[in-house]
This record gives sequence, C-alpha cells and structure tokens, in this order.
Amino acid sequence: MGPSLIATSGSSRATERPHHLSPVTQIAYTSTVRSMNSPSGRTFADEARRRQIIDCAIEVIAQEGFAKATLARIAERADLAKSVVLYHFTNKDELVEQVLATVSATSYEFVRSRVATSSTAWERVRGSIEAVVEFVAAHPQHALAGLEGWNQARSLPGRVKLAQASAAGPSGIEETLIEGQLSGEFGEFDPHVLAVLFQQAVDAAVLEAALRPDTDLTAFAAELIAVFDRAIRRRP
Repeated sequence: MGPSLIATSGSSRATERPHHLSPVTQIAYTSTVRSMNSPSGRTFADEARRRQIIDCAIEVIAQEGFAKATLARIAERADLAKSVVLYHFTNKDELVEQVLATVSATSYEFVRSRVATSSTAWERVRGSIEAVVEFVAAHPQHALAGLEGWNQARSLPGRVKLAQASAAGPSGIEETLIEGQLSGEFGEFDPHVLAVLFQQAVDAAVLEAALRPDTDLTAFAAELIAVFDRAIRRRP
C-alpha cells in the first residue's frame, strides 16, 4: 500500500488531506478528489466503466504483480477490448495512478473513521497501526495492489514526484510524532527517521499477509505497537 496509513486528528489540517498516505499517493488522492468535485463531462456509464477497469486492475496487480498487469491483461480480466481501456485511460501510468488513488481513498476513510476520536498523539499512532492491519485483513487485494504501485512509484521514473511531494513538508505520521514531542508525550528522536520506520512496518504487514495468509494479524499489530511504544514514548 505504500502508504503510511495514518490519519491524524489533532491538527486543523487533519481532515483536509489524507495524512496516512505516502507522498505519491497523496498526490493521486488529491487529484482524484479534485476530479470528483468538478465537472468531468463523463456520463454515468463512463464512470461505471472506469470503476470496473480500476477494480480489475487492482485484482490483476495484486494477484499477478505490477509487471504482468498489462493493459491487455487488465482488459481481459474486465472482459473488454483493450481499446475500451485506452478510451478511458491514456496509458498504464494513468490507470495505475487511479488505482493508487482508489486504494488510498479507501484506506484513508477506513483508518480515519477509527482514529477520529483519538485525543493524544500516542492514541493516533497506536490506533493507526491497529486500523492499518485491520484494513490489510479486510482488503488484502487493495493493500497489495497499493504496495505494488507504490514500489513502482519509488523506481527511477517516479522519483521526481517523490521529490516534489517531500519538498511540500512532513508527512502526517511525522507531524504526529513532532506534535507528541512538543507536548512532552514522546521522547527525543528524529521524527523523520521514525516516520520512515513506520512506513516500512506498514509495508511489512501487507507483505506478511500476502506471503503467509494464516498470519495472526492482530498479534502482528500488537508487536508493532509494542515496538513503537518502546521507541517513541517518554519514560519517567
């Protein structure tokens, strides 16, 4: 999922953008929200067809991997001609961007609803880990497709977007860590480094679920929470 799945609720910006998302998926999500809030000129049938193609792309990417998820293979899964896919999406890059946006929006709403009432920075961190792992268990294909797409975004062609997004400011989880330090709730550490570790931990949950379907994800989340508890909370 790529995606550091954390929705913070302690700042005025918390409900304005999906803080749980990676920089690239935040860009995709914002782009999608803007398109949803403005006239697109598409008919209801067009929107339904686009959703069908995106859903099939998520399935193919999750089940067969990014490299094998060609437009032809996605069209086959959707029982459509490749030309129909190209009518709705200029190329694979555009389709994958919409896949990331769809996964990001779905995971954002899932996590946000579970941490919206958190009153402290630690509650948001802990609640976000629990919610992320719950999302992975409930939507394994979305999570894995998001991670596949995110890994592709981190390849050389995607680094320009990553650099632009990073220059815009700290991620949501990093903001939460900084907030916790300022309030005295968290100890001394580099919030950027810990935010990166949080991202990697989230990715690990997605991979664990994909590679070992019988994994106890609740126990997995509990271990992650214990690790971050020791790493960031201030001790007497």
